Amino acid sequence: MDRRRFFPSAAGAFALLGHDAIAQSVAGRPADTVARDEDFWMNIREAFTVDRNMINLNNGGVSPSPRIVSDTEKRYLEIENMNPSYYMWNVLDPGIETVRRRLAREFGCDPEEVAITRNASEALENVQLGLRLKPGDEVLTTNQDYPRMITTWQQRERRDGIVLKQITFPVPPPSLDYLAGRIEENITPRTKVIHICHITNRTGQIFPVKKICQMGRARGIEVIVDGAHAFAQFPFKQADLDCDYYGTSLHKWVLAPIGTGMLYVKREKIAKIWPMMPAPDSMDNNIRKFEEIGTHPTSQRGAITEALNFHDSIGGERKAERFRYLRKRWSNRLRALPGVKILNSEDPEQSCAIGFVSVDGFDAPKLASHLWDKHRIWTVAIVTPGEYQGLRITPNVYTTLEEIDTFGDVMEKLIRRGSLPA
Repeated sequence: MDRRRFFPSAAGAFALLGHDAIAQSVAGRPADTVARDEDFWMNIREAFTVDRNMINLNNGGVSPSPRIVSDTEKRYLEIENMNPSYYMWNVLDPGIETVRRRLAREFGCDPEEVAITRNASEALENVQLGLRLKPGDEVLTTNQDYPRMITTWQQRERRDGIVLKQITFPVPPPSLDYLAGRIEENITPRTKVIHICHITNRTGQIFPVKKICQMGRARGIEVIVDGAHAFAQFPFKQADLDCDYYGTSLHKWVLAPIGTGMLYVKREKIAKIWPMMPAPDSMDNNIRKFEEIGTHPTSQRGAITEALNFHDSIGGERKAERFRYLRKRWSNRLRALPGVKILNSEDPEQSCAIGFVSVDGFDAPKLASHLWDKHRIWTVAIVTPGEYQGLRITPNVYTTLEEIDTFGDVMEKLIRRGSLPA
């Protein structure tokens, strides 16, 4: 059956047939084949209300939600406003337990190990600031971890006298074993915490999380995993990571409302972490102590369930294969041009949606400004002083091939020209 006729629009498909309709249209087909099926992705695109007069290739920062998610958030907001102290706390808040169960199912853990936060930073800072550390205790991380998380450890350096050690690694690295080795060779008797990204926000480098978590556990070292970019970008479960602490944002690859995140803490570790905002001692063993932040809207959190439904309707493996297909479409085109370096790994175990391009002789911030000012292509420039600079390119499920090819056309002309126009 012609999928264009069967699904005239994603919105219609969802409304009439439910979230399983689109998934059923490709059931049984290999994910890498679906990744190239533009009829399928056309229906996904029509679920969004994005501005098509610009090309958004910075979905790694924050992504738009599909219409069904934003409509749900608006509906809950209208309900809240009818009588906030009643509807928010008595009608809508109990539904958060459904959100908790759904997130736990997606991550593969107990719901009593999942706290709903506002973003990955809030999730991770609960653990970073809540762990007991003494002067001289060492925290081991990399110089490519997220700046806010590094800033958090630097504050603990100033306040508590701990020592932050940041290691470097080449991009792309030779292998996952190399990354694990870089961590292991920098562990000392004073190392109390290892803080790593599941996938870096810079070049999209995936880390060997399970190996590092088990390495740390064997030495009595706590391992904190920053999953801000990983959750729902590619499929995995908690058992694949064997981690004790995991923080992520849901407004990136889950496509949930802006201002939503998740914290996982292994059940037996909950009591030892002090929450950033104090909770009563009766909640010491309760994962909800990390949600005691005062009054906040229920509407954002309540709509997370629809985002998870939308994610499931596409399928995690299909999303990951589509992301790799889009990344390779532009990067394979540019990599042979003079002065071009593609700094993300091509190994599917080490990379997914995030691509990174560096061009000799081009200042990355100026290049990003030119792409926006002259071509309405929205990217982000990243500069790691003394190491590398370039553009991080992050499309999403609504990105069209025409948009990817337009980016490729513009970049190719600029690279062949050898400089930006005056």
